[in-house]
Formats: sequence, C-alpha cells, structure tokens
Amino acid sequence: MVFGCTDPQVPPEVKLAEEQEHGLWKSGAALLAPDRYDQYRASLRKAQEDLIQEKSRLAWFQDHRLVQSEFRDVLKAGYALYAEILEQKKIRIESISKEMSFLKNRIESLKGITEMSNEGRLARGFLIKAELLLSEATVRCDRDDYNAAEEKVKGASGFIKKAKDTIRPILNRYMDPGQIRKWRQMADETIAESRSRGIKAIIINKIERTLVLYENGVPSGTYDVGLGRNGSLDKLSAGDNSTPEGKYRIIKKISNSRYRKALLINYPNEEDRRNFIRAKKNRLIPASARIGGLIEIHGGGKGSMTYGCIAMDNSTIDYIFSLVPVGTPVTIVGVVYYNNGLSSAREGP
Repeated sequence: MVFGCTDPQVPPEVKLAEEQEHGLWKSGAALLAPDRYDQYRASLRKAQEDLIQEKSRLAWFQDHRLVQSEFRDVLKAGYALYAEILEQKKIRIESISKEMSFLKNRIESLKGITEMSNEGRLARGFLIKAELLLSEATVRCDRDDYNAAEEKVKGASGFIKKAKDTIRPILNRYMDPGQIRKWRQMADETIAESRSRGIKAIIINKIERTLVLYENGVPSGTYDVGLGRNGSLDKLSAGDNSTPEGKYRIIKKISNSRYRKALLINYPNEEDRRNFIRAKKNRLIPASARIGGLIEIHGGGKGSMTYGCIAMDNSTIDYIFSLVPVGTPVTIVGVVYYNNGLSSAREGP
C-alpha cells in the first residue's frame, strides 16, 4: 500500500493574500500609506518564502500549519491597511475638495472685481489658468492620484495670487478710507454747487462706470460710460491710458468730433500739474514724461476702451451735449461709498 505520495493542499490564504496585495496596489497603498504598505509586502514575501521552503521538504514531512498562520496574519494586516487607505482617501478628498471649493469661490469673486476695471485683463488670464488647473485636479482625484491633484491645486492657488497681485494697486486705492473720503468730498461739493447755483453738474463714477447728470443738486439721469484702458487709475502723464480724477469744467463743446460729439474738460488743472510734478520727483513717471491733455466726454460707444477719455453711446452723448453748457462742472471720482464692489477682495489668497 502506497500513501503520502502527493503534496498537501496549499492553504487557501495564499491565493487570498496574492489577490489582496494586488487590490492594495490598485487602491494606491504605495502612495497613501507607503510605510505600512512596505511592511505588509515584507511580511507577505516572508510568508511566501516560508511556503517555498516548506514545499521543498518531502511530501510526507510537510506541515503547512505555521505557513497558514503567517498568511492569516498577512491578510489581517492587509485588511487593516485597506481600512487605513480608505480613511486616508476620505481625508485627502475632503481636504482637496474644500480647498478647491474655496479657490473656485475666490476665482468667481476676483472675476467680478476684474470686470469692474479695464486693468483686469491680465488678472483674468491668470484666473483662466487657475480654472484649468482645478479641472485637472478633479481628474487626478477621480484617478486616486491625490499627490498630483494637490500639486494642481497648489498651482491654481499661485495663479489666483498672481491675479490678485496684478489688481492690488487698484484694490488698495478703492478700499482706502482716506481716498474714498476725498472722492466723496469732491462729489458732495459739486452737487452742492449745482444746488446753490441752480445749474447742471456731472459726476462720473469710475467703478460703477456711470455718468450722473444733476440739475439743481438733484440727479436727473444716470448713463453708462467707458473709460481709459487703465481708467481705474488716476492719470499722471500723457500716454498712460488712465482717466483723470478731480473737479473739472466743460471748456468746449465739439459738435463734429471724431467720436460723434465731444465735451472737452479742463484737464490738466492746477492740482493735476502739482500731482504731475510730484510724480516726477518721486520717480513714479519718467523724467521725460509730458502731462498730456485733451480729455473729453465723447461718443463712440459705452463699451469702448479709450486712451483716457470718457466714452458714451452716440445717442446718449447727443442728449447730454444738448443739455449742458460750457462751464458745467464735471467731477470724476473712483467711488463714493466705503462698502463698494471691491470690498469682497479683502480676504483670500
């Protein structure tokens, strides 16, 4: 009688462990829990080597009970590791999603701010790049590649910071209480003059991009306008494409202008000349810079970006032109309210 001539059956835990290792690798264990995963693989290799050694014995001397116990310990460690990976995924997904949601809100906020000023063109370019990176981060998250997703989010945050930095000079001006008080005082004085003298007056608000016509100190109409390419900044010199700020008067009515009709104002006035000299002294503008002039309220379309003038639709300039005489006060301000459209830019990256 012959017996014990076949190998004992390999423990089922061996195949389960092999399948488990593949599943852990697919789940991203090497990235999410690299140390624990290395320990797990080392234990698995040890169990596999012990299995090979045990199988090298003569069949009737083989005893797989110790090896089976090793593989059971490996499986137990693998289940714990998988639970840790799931928790890590949950934590990282929540963290990445929270940061992405915050950045998306910042993008929308900054988009609105950049739309308030012509200078927002470059900032909008940075915001588009940030949006693309956030889209790529979403794809990486779906593929469980959280390290790459976090890098994309980090890159998006950098572009958002660049966007804000490009419009920071404007933000600083339009959130400066002292500057706002100055603008408000100029507007109030012009309205008071309209009331006391019983005349028409014009207030141009840069951020709102409006021209308000006053009669006897009371607003009689509000009209949309376009500004210079750098219209949110105060004009310092010729060619800076900025729209001046200050108290002016209409000094000439031009009925046959290149831009339909035009109302020429007395820029530069004395304060503009003082600011020009100060800017040169402080090296804010080149020593060769000229102060410029020929600032008008003219037609051509409210959506136009000018070299510094105030543009209106042709039908609107026709109407305003017919109402206001030479000598009409024209005051140009950035904003008149402390709680203005740029206030939402106070927080964020």
